[in-house]
Amino acid sequence: MPQTPSALDNVEVAAALRAAAALLRRSHHAVALVGAGLSAESGIPTYRGTGGVWTRFGEPTIDGWELFQSDPAEWWRIAVERRVGGSEFADALERAVPNQGHYAMADLEQMGRLAHVITQNIDNLHQVAGSRHVTEIHGNRSKVRCMDCGARDRLETVNLDRLPPFCPECGGVLKNDVVMFGEPIPADALEACYRETLQADLFLVIGTSAVVYPAAEFPLLARRRGAPLIEVNTEETDLTAFAEVVIRAPAGIALPALVELLLVP
Repeated sequence: MPQTPSALDNVEVAAALRAAAALLRRSHHAVALVGAGLSAESGIPTYRGTGGVWTRFGEPTIDGWELFQSDPAEWWRIAVERRVGGSEFADALERAVPNQGHYAMADLEQMGRLAHVITQNIDNLHQVAGSRHVTEIHGNRSKVRCMDCGARDRLETVNLDRLPPFCPECGGVLKNDVVMFGEPIPADALEACYRETLQADLFLVIGTSAVVYPAAEFPLLARRRGAPLIEVNTEETDLTAFAEVVIRAPAGIALPALVELLLVP
């Protein structure tokens, strides 16, 4: 039976992991920014890059937010049709389960080593794995959000027989929680991201290309305030040059190894 590859088998990666563990031991408020690379290890296609959904099929239309604003009922009608019809990306999301990287991040939180996760992913896998302190800057595909009061609830609880659905709390129109092109980031999520970034004394950047703003701004803001950066990515990114520690390994291998190192007194 083949053994699971270990991040410690690579000398450079092992040294980077030890350096990262040392930084985490000294940290009091470590924050992580997570991108599509982590979800890719659960079988969810990335958007950009080699093999990405947008690379192969083109970027989605940018008028979805305008359509929702002008005709929420029509937007919901189209959304329901697409959900029933499915797509490669939607099917992958339905099948996906957390990988070892997700579980390791939950372990780091429970160990008191990771204070908060800012995720660009919409797949809900951090919560399924057990992470509790999570801000979803781009929303969550399994939830809806009221456009008036901002309340969020599980999509499965919403009656879609009448479109658009309305908020049971205030009567406002409900929208899928996923943030569209052109749609403002929800104010509460953005506020939480900046609050955590300004508290961070260590910042981890995991599986993200660091090109989408405002998310890409957070690690740079933390670094300007003196917080060291740890990058976990199989490829070089725009943030690599700013990172004190670069771990060139998949998060699903590197993060469990990091947890193991931190368990050693």
